[in-house]
Amino acid sequence: MKIILATLNAKYIHTSLAIRLLKAYSEHEFQDIHLAEYTIKDPVMNIVSDLFQKKPDVIGFSCYIWNIEETVKVIGILKQVMPEVTVVLGGPEVSYEPLYWMQREAGIDFVVNGDGEETFHHLLQELRDDRKFHFVYGAAYRKGGELIVNPPRPKSDLNTLPSPHRFPDDLPDLGKRIVYFETSRGCPFNCQFCLSSIEVGVRYYDIERVKADLLYLIENGAKVIKFLDRTFNINRNYAMEMFQFLIDNHQGCVFQFEITADIMRPEVLDFLAEHAPPGIFRFEIGVQSTNDETNELVKRRQNFTKLSRTVMKIKASGNIDQHLDLIAGLPQEDYATFRKTFNDVFAMEPEELQLGFLKMLRGTGLRAQAAKYNYTYMEHAPYEILSSHVMPFSDIIRLKRLEDVLEKYWNSHRLDHSVKYLIRHVFKSPFDFFQEFGDYWEARGWQKIGHQLEDLFTRLHAFLTDRRTPSMPVITGLMKLDYFLGHKYKPRKIWWDITLDKPEWSHYMKEIAEHPERLSAKLAEAGFSERELQKFTVLEVLPFRLEAVLDSISGLRFDPAAVAVAEAADKSSTALAEALPDAGGSTLLIVMYQQDESQRAQYYALPL
Repeated sequence: MKIILATLNAKYIHTSLAIRLLKAYSEHEFQDIHLAEYTIKDPVMNIVSDLFQKKPDVIGFSCYIWNIEETVKVIGILKQVMPEVTVVLGGPEVSYEPLYWMQREAGIDFVVNGDGEETFHHLLQELRDDRKFHFVYGAAYRKGGELIVNPPRPKSDLNTLPSPHRFPDDLPDLGKRIVYFETSRGCPFNCQFCLSSIEVGVRYYDIERVKADLLYLIENGAKVIKFLDRTFNINRNYAMEMFQFLIDNHQGCVFQFEITADIMRPEVLDFLAEHAPPGIFRFEIGVQSTNDETNELVKRRQNFTKLSRTVMKIKASGNIDQHLDLIAGLPQEDYATFRKTFNDVFAMEPEELQLGFLKMLRGTGLRAQAAKYNYTYMEHAPYEILSSHVMPFSDIIRLKRLEDVLEKYWNSHRLDHSVKYLIRHVFKSPFDFFQEFGDYWEARGWQKIGHQLEDLFTRLHAFLTDRRTPSMPVITGLMKLDYFLGHKYKPRKIWWDITLDKPEWSHYMKEIAEHPERLSAKLAEAGFSERELQKFTVLEVLPFRLEAVLDSISGLRFDPAAVAVAEAADKSSTALAEALPDAGGSTLLIVMYQQDESQRAQYYALPL
């Protein structure tokens, strides 16, 4: 019996832990079992053709909200060209309503619910032997024209599951793709919008086994390992031992964790601040909302003061990037309160702020209560909401515009200096900047066309010019700095008219060649000639003191509480902004490329 375990990943760089767990558990008895990974961008016929040529007897698909619709299309065609093949579905998207999927697509023969390893293995045994499917706890199946859902199977003892990380076929691509890894299953919390709330309790793998698997992956070239644990730090001792192990053995690998920030103990934070090497840890923190009434309605226990303290302490260490999540559309979260939520969280200036929209996932408590809050939502995955009792569709699409420019102008880190200046000195709040720019972006029809790097700069400049933004010389200068720093090599073109004429440019280049020590001792040691410097150096004169402006956007000065007070007093946006820096004078901006191990552009600022 030939078995194919397949899935459609969101991107090529992703890998599926689920199908590897199934193969590891069953391959001792079913040797002819293979993995097949595709992406949701692959043409359906290409996937069908590939599976057809493999000539399987059984195909198991791992299903999630991002791939279920494409998977169903694949199954529909597969059953037409391979009517004899047995199709089994598993995964969170089908576990909670198996009958719905079997009624919708006649090509689905079985659905495996919950932990899949033991159930899928038992199902394979019955397919091979006696076909007594009523014994396969945790499975749904067809019996004639009848659909039957068997009782659930007890949860697996994780330490009886073989490692899914030791397949020789995975080794060549370990350094090219993200490795997904779990040290536990389950979640201690009960958030009503999340599937993790359905499973009560947390189960752990033995920590020595976890360490052995991680070391194997690291030593075989893994570059990014993403932990799937819903709350990695729920068990303080386990988390601390793992952090220490990864610090001692990382070999340059990057590790991503989901943590709950308001329960992070001070001693853990102190340990990470002192010992975590820069860049190897990345924390994902779900904030979702700072509205107390909303959090209570979705049974989300969260202390935002403690959460903020944790985020800020991690940020102060400079060692760990943080990705914070928000969800628009939760109960009692209208446009105004979500604006406050956004500003509360943006005040911490995380390296990445993800704005998501509530999804009515199958099996969640909030989907069961949809009528209570007058939710309308997409019929098919990803089940995103269209409106609620306090947030009409018009507000949803406005926030979609904000999300678009947030991704382009904050999370991409293309214009860090420029955006920080705008939210500190020009706009009432971060929310107001992203929303106003998002509205402008859509009004110009830019969402319908692509963009090059320079378009991000010219479009922001057009927006700021059209609204008659003050301090445009300073803002434009910061945008020039960001543009130069966004290139690995000396840029061939720029989006503005150069301010230096040829004699001035030659004069400054000669000065740099004759007095490189004014920039750095390392540059002086290199002893570059003027001709050599010209190959990797760009110059621009900024009509202000750059260092004074950069000082004004360093640290974390934006205070959402102060904004709330000012807005209550009906002050103007200019009054809300911080005092503009005294930046009189001008600066020679010098940017050099490919001059150190980091391969990043280096800049120097000389007052003129």
